[in-house]
Amino acid sequence: MADAMHQVDLSTCDLEPIHIIGRIQSFGWLLSFSSDWIINHVSVNCTDLFGRDARDLVGLSATEFLSQEALHDIRTRLQILGSAGTVERMFEVDLIGDGRVFDVAVHNSGRSFILEIEPHEGGKRRDFVSYVRPMIERLRQSPSIEQLCSSAARHLRGLTGFDRVMVYRFEGDGAGEVIAESLNGMVDSFKGQHFPSSDIPAQARKLYTRNLLRIISDVDDPTVPIIPATNPNGDPLDLSMSGLRAVSPIHIEYLRNMGVKASMSVSIMRRGKLWGLMACHHYSPLTLSYSVRTASELFGEFFSYLLEQKETDFSTEKRAESMRLHDEIMARVAGGGSLLEAFDDFTDSIRQVIPFDGVVGWVDGRFIGHGAVPDQTQFATLARFLNTAGASTVWASDNISAVYPPAAEWADKASGLLALPVSRSPRDYIVLFRGEAVREVKWAGNPEKAIELGPNGARLTPRKSFEIWREERRGYSRPWTDEEVSSAEALRITLLEVVLRLSDAANVEREQASQQQDMLIAELNHRVRNILNLIRGLVAQSKEGARTIDEFAEIVGSRIHALARAHDQVTRKDWSPSSLYDLIRTETDAYASHSLDRVVIDGPDALIAPAAFTTLALVIHELMTNSCKYGALSDSHGQVTVTLNRSDDGALEIDWREEGGPPVREPTRRGFGSTIIERTIPHELGGSASVIYPVDGLHALFLIPSDHISGFETPGAVLREPVSEPPQPAEFTKELGSGAALIVEDNVIIAMEAEDVLRGFGFTDCRIAGSVNAALGILEGSDVSFAMLDVNLGKDTSEAVAHELEARAIPFIFASGYGERSLQSGAFKSVPVVTKPYGERDVRSAIGRVIKGR
Repeated sequence: MADAMHQVDLSTCDLEPIHIIGRIQSFGWLLSFSSDWIINHVSVNCTDLFGRDARDLVGLSATEFLSQEALHDIRTRLQILGSAGTVERMFEVDLIGDGRVFDVAVHNSGRSFILEIEPHEGGKRRDFVSYVRPMIERLRQSPSIEQLCSSAARHLRGLTGFDRVMVYRFEGDGAGEVIAESLNGMVDSFKGQHFPSSDIPAQARKLYTRNLLRIISDVDDPTVPIIPATNPNGDPLDLSMSGLRAVSPIHIEYLRNMGVKASMSVSIMRRGKLWGLMACHHYSPLTLSYSVRTASELFGEFFSYLLEQKETDFSTEKRAESMRLHDEIMARVAGGGSLLEAFDDFTDSIRQVIPFDGVVGWVDGRFIGHGAVPDQTQFATLARFLNTAGASTVWASDNISAVYPPAAEWADKASGLLALPVSRSPRDYIVLFRGEAVREVKWAGNPEKAIELGPNGARLTPRKSFEIWREERRGYSRPWTDEEVSSAEALRITLLEVVLRLSDAANVEREQASQQQDMLIAELNHRVRNILNLIRGLVAQSKEGARTIDEFAEIVGSRIHALARAHDQVTRKDWSPSSLYDLIRTETDAYASHSLDRVVIDGPDALIAPAAFTTLALVIHELMTNSCKYGALSDSHGQVTVTLNRSDDGALEIDWREEGGPPVREPTRRGFGSTIIERTIPHELGGSASVIYPVDGLHALFLIPSDHISGFETPGAVLREPVSEPPQPAEFTKELGSGAALIVEDNVIIAMEAEDVLRGFGFTDCRIAGSVNAALGILEGSDVSFAMLDVNLGKDTSEAVAHELEARAIPFIFASGYGERSLQSGAFKSVPVVTKPYGERDVRSAIGRVIKGR
């Protein structure tokens, strides 16, 4: 094809990997200058151009033989060179000042300027560059990538006159395929041929990304040496960007074996990478003027832009097809049943987006297959391999036996697969299979016609290259494209949704568990990070108002508990809107339990959306604790009145008024608590907050936008009787006995905190167990009078310990991170529960309920 090396060991050849050392094609002349315009290198044939021996030119100044006007123009073009990889072109230049005009290209090569000179095409001037625009306009009308490539080949052949123009696309491994071509009707077709990566090796492909056009006018024309061969440091002149540089003799032999006398290649770039080539062949010598080659290069660049645009449109269309596939599959399985019962319906839909030769469904150990697929026993083994290969995402291979050797047993059925996990545990799959892609090629010409072979043998021909590729491609399927893999990922999400829907129809309980798992997996990282960031902010900001370590711990702990209580209130209602009345009462219970009759709530109850509830909880918490410390609830006379109103646009107005307490003064500095009160609602919820400090009591007014309000309803009783204070710690051991306190908790930090709390209540002997077996062992060998059990212990629960405690009549309480609702049914529904994160007051209250119930 283009600069082919054909698996030749380059170390044995008199050539560099990229270009011949110091040789150019004979249809032009080459000069290189230093920065001060002294000639460093010159092609031997410059004797014809300048009328003096080429060797005599080395070391001379350019001003001795270039005209002042030409030198001025060349300097100007060098000034505007965009980069080291840019070539500037000049047409009809009177280079020597003798009336002869030339076409000139100039570029940088290291620390040298290279001038390439060609005779200008005589006769009537033809502006070939102007042809490019209407050619591109015609290409824009192509409805598909295939037609775009075919049209590009046809237009480039019309511009240049080559016998054959091909569009050659590289694959991921460097191999290539002729995907489109235009012929003069008298030459063989190469369309559909594949070639191994060695035909155009990596170093040649790298050069194609720099120099976008290569030309060979006559394969039999001897090349011209450049003198001197190296610079004084022994380095050859870098001709990477030269349009005249000679090519490998291996490539020349390749073209001769094909009968090709002239060739040209134009690089096709996509996002800075080499996508392919437009390769041109001619069966007689063909010299193209510089203007035609410039137009061809410009055409190639515009074609690259159109190709990228068309591929982007194709990707967008594939995404739209994926969405239509989603809707179609969901409609087909809406009637219920299992995934395998609907298998035939939705696999027909999948084939429209992702072509395949066979498909297998593997759900709950059940197997169903259509087309060319491995049998059930073979697939069962494959499924275990897929469990290690794909982690909740699609997994694809076009040569499965290379990574999974047992696939060789069924290589006659399939060589590539695309696996879509449709569950997490047990692992279920929909797997698409493709057969081996190696195929015979129908030749346009006589495949047995004689060819003249060179010293490197018969393999330097397209047919032999195809045979090499075909041998290399044994065991490969047609590759899965990026668009197909993206469609498969979207399909995987759709099938997960299908599984959830079908599972709900078959087993409601299993559906609930699956939804909970999905929620935890999908939201865990996001929520944990948010919570940790919030706690870090609370810790960092709370230190401002704390004078001692204990006071700091109390401030931070109270704020974290306020968030926990708000979160519990939301989760108890399945993450549905929650009552603002209940939030205010909960905070009053926690910090003003002796003053319940002095906290009055008036107006309609507002149901707050979950996303806004914890934000509002922090504000109410700060207002309540400030009132208990400094405001109306800090003595026995003050009162807090909270008035709720619905505005005309559905927003919520909260009017918090304190009166009857100690005189109030506006703070001289804003602590973190004040910041929460004044800024949280405007920043987080887009509402407003106003706080003033009259002498008779703080007055705060908040506006919560309607987006965060799900509705208003008539409240229940506003006031409640004060709750009795839990027994004091000194009473606990008296009531429960002086035996050991058993703490069952698998997190050692939490267990140590619980031990500190219980020791503070008078339990001098605390035993910690991290598992059910350890806890039962302590019960068997120790006198235990009280126990505190974490409900969930990793993969186990403390239910067995609870049954043993109940059998021994030992009182106990539960601790849980899931809230109370997980324990409100069953044998232990009356056992008090403290919800994590818990503090000393929560545990004391729970133990008090145990004592009261005895």
